[in-house]
Amino acid sequence: MQRTRRTIRRTVLIVGALIASLGLPAGTAHAEDTAPRIDLRVLVVSDGGPSTDAIAAELDAAGTPYTEVDLQQSGRSVIDAGFLADTVDGRPRAKFQAVVLPNDNPFPAGSAEMAALAAYEQTYAIPQVDAYTYARPEAGLQYPVSGGYSGSVDGVRAQVTAAGKAGPFGYLDGTVPFEDNSPTVGESYAYLSTPAAGADFTPYVDAPIPGQSTRGSLVGEYRHDGRRELVVTFVYNQYQQQFRLLARGIVEWMTGGVHLGASRNYFAVHVDDVFAADDRWDTQLNCTPGDIDCPQGEGVTNPIRMTPADVDQAAAWESSRNFTLDLAFNGAGSVDQRTDNNGVDLLADKLIADRDKFRWINHTYTHAFLGCEQDTTVVPWKCATNADGSTKWVSRNAISDEIATNRAWGQAAGLPLDTSELITGEHSGLKVLPQQPDDNPNLAPALTDNGVAWLGSDNSREPDQRQVGPATTVPRYPMNVFYNAGRAAEQVDEYNWIYTSRAQGGSGICEDHPDTSTCLPAPLDTSTGYADYIVPLETRIDLGHVLSNDPKPHFIHQSNLAEDRIAYPVLDGVLDGYDALFADNTPVVNLRMKDIGTELQRRAAWKTAVSAGQVTAYRIGDTVTVQAPGGVAVTATMPTGTTDGSTGFGSAYAGEVSGWTASTGAPLAFALPSTTPSLCATVDVSRKAAATRTAPRTRVPAGATRQVPYTPDN
Repeated sequence: MQRTRRTIRRTVLIVGALIASLGLPAGTAHAEDTAPRIDLRVLVVSDGGPSTDAIAAELDAAGTPYTEVDLQQSGRSVIDAGFLADTVDGRPRAKFQAVVLPNDNPFPAGSAEMAALAAYEQTYAIPQVDAYTYARPEAGLQYPVSGGYSGSVDGVRAQVTAAGKAGPFGYLDGTVPFEDNSPTVGESYAYLSTPAAGADFTPYVDAPIPGQSTRGSLVGEYRHDGRRELVVTFVYNQYQQQFRLLARGIVEWMTGGVHLGASRNYFAVHVDDVFAADDRWDTQLNCTPGDIDCPQGEGVTNPIRMTPADVDQAAAWESSRNFTLDLAFNGAGSVDQRTDNNGVDLLADKLIADRDKFRWINHTYTHAFLGCEQDTTVVPWKCATNADGSTKWVSRNAISDEIATNRAWGQAAGLPLDTSELITGEHSGLKVLPQQPDDNPNLAPALTDNGVAWLGSDNSREPDQRQVGPATTVPRYPMNVFYNAGRAAEQVDEYNWIYTSRAQGGSGICEDHPDTSTCLPAPLDTSTGYADYIVPLETRIDLGHVLSNDPKPHFIHQSNLAEDRIAYPVLDGVLDGYDALFADNTPVVNLRMKDIGTELQRRAAWKTAVSAGQVTAYRIGDTVTVQAPGGVAVTATMPTGTTDGSTGFGSAYAGEVSGWTASTGAPLAFALPSTTPSLCATVDVSRKAAATRTAPRTRVPAGATRQVPYTPDN
């Protein structure tokens, strides 16, 4: 006990000295003209654990600048008064608006670095996030052995408290489900506890304590010694749903809702091959007649094509979900239908009559392959070659004709097209590994000929946006709802073929490629496997994209809206799951393709400017000043009522406003509403300083150090 008192007394003296060295006297109120400058940058102190990595990933995705100090690295920066603060133009400057630590104190007892952080937080009212810490009095909580709990929380359904809803987690409906993807892998571990006696602690997210009638905090705010800490007592990684749900609130809490970068939840669905028909999987041949890997001349083609009733269903579904589908169309499909059916195409007539209920994208006229000329005499196919060994490419004229003819057909039908958008059949023309390692050199000129600015690409092949002549790619997520399946039993049969071993009657593909695929333990029941297995897993994957501030669209095919309409259970699963998690002020954002491309393009330019140190942002009182290179749009999140010059800033989302502001290179000034909390605190250092005893090691199960797979191929 004597040693503890000496440590606390020594810490009080260190903190008092550091407060003086940080440039602001304790207990001083600050008028607007003498308010300190607070830079809009976060300090992330990492120990290499998954929780600090997750918060850093969230900041990365949002475009929020941060500086990381890795405690495991030799030669790292020393956290002292000079590292944290200085003076600019005679005004005290805090270099970080928030501090993220691995736990409530990752430093040795009596650490000068922890003392410097405590003094800094007191002086400038800087919040601290304890990314994953043990429940103990130093963090405002009782030890778990005192009526609490230490252990797995896999599958637990936590709740946002009333204080959490009124505070940083008001964008959630209330329930925070914890993942439990594998019965054999521990995925989450938590310390559930109640506030320590006399502690000023407010739980924001809690869960029932097993065997008790009380609830224990998982996320809460601890106020002490002129400091504020967000205390998180469960471990997580950046992919887990529970973190994805709470990540926004963690960032908004620690920044006071004033920061660079923005985060929204996006979902867009492209439906390819509209007007055309898709070949059908043959459950006997285990291939698709018409494809080159199926024995030629065997099987019945029996293609899948939507009907007018399917159009009615799609329109009714959109209306009920307040959601718009993007239809990628091939005009030749209708022309062929009319040729074969005495000029009649009831599907096209219905879609054209209802054209304004959907968004439309040029998918080329015949869905031709626009890369190299394919040699299909071998399986897999290869690129045909000229006599000199060079690759035979589909010509510029052929590519341009596919684009222009489909555009003209759509315009003649009155489809509300945006001619800057294009998705080629099978994303062809772009490189396809291993057969075609380069883009068709004739693709870019053909895109120029037709004014194409946005080109759909396959995210599973190329997740990064890139330039192809005048066009920028928009990577799309392929949904695991197969193009050649109109019925659930067909989908399951093909799924079994791909994901079961040879001994189980499958193709063994999953055995041949163990690094990218996992075999099912047994084939799925063709009558129940789709609803019971495939739908929940595909829903979880797609919802994970939605919750990750990822605007990339997903794509399915028109066949999935026909016959058994197998796409809807997945789409409803995503939207129903989302609605059960989020409040009305945080809707799904449903953008068209060019707007998604613009969002991705702006993010890339912003990230480059931030990484190059070309962005400066700070707050003084109720004014935020941001300077970025000319032509680089600025992204930010601010409280409702913030103005940009004489106009309101951004648009409402999740209880705040966020958006992009064009920059000419001159400083931008944002005026915060007068209700925004001040950043300068009054501190009484005569109170007991924060204990400096290092936080004990916390348990991290395997499932929090690596993502537990959702599906056999993820």
